[in-house]
Amino acid sequence: MKKLQFKKEINATAQKVYETMLGLKDKSSYEHWTAAFNPTSTYEGSWDNGSKIYFVGVDENGKKGGMVSEIVAHQPAKFISIRHYGFLDGEIEVTTGEQVEKWAGGHENYAYEENNGLTTVTVELDTVDEYMDYFKNTYPNALDKLKEIAER
Repeated sequence: MKKLQFKKEINATAQKVYETMLGLKDKSSYEHWTAAFNPTSTYEGSWDNGSKIYFVGVDENGKKGGMVSEIVAHQPAKFISIRHYGFLDGEIEVTTGEQVEKWAGGHENYAYEENNGLTTVTVELDTVDEYMDYFKNTYPNALDKLKEIAER
């Protein structure tokens, strides 16, 4: 796996960026910025430390799919670490097999650093070669959407 990093400066407090990014006060703020990945992106579960969370959407045929993940670290408005350990195939959790093994141990981390009301969000994620270009092209667009709504 390879690690990618993306940064975005947002003219808002770390608390506001964090709440907007995770959809803590309004889930639609999470869905707005993650629509860059899939127009139906959402999550099911909790952002609490140690919790299971699903990152889901539906495909062009209306079938639900996504990632089965765990929140392994959560320091509000500072840092979140997500460990992806499986896939959803419809309503079925798939946590073993070749597809899962390629991503085993993969993390997605969000860090928030505020300086005089300007917050730098740093996203680090582990990915496999076949998704490298997808994330390089899509993540900057997603963070632009996050910036747009967090600065309102």
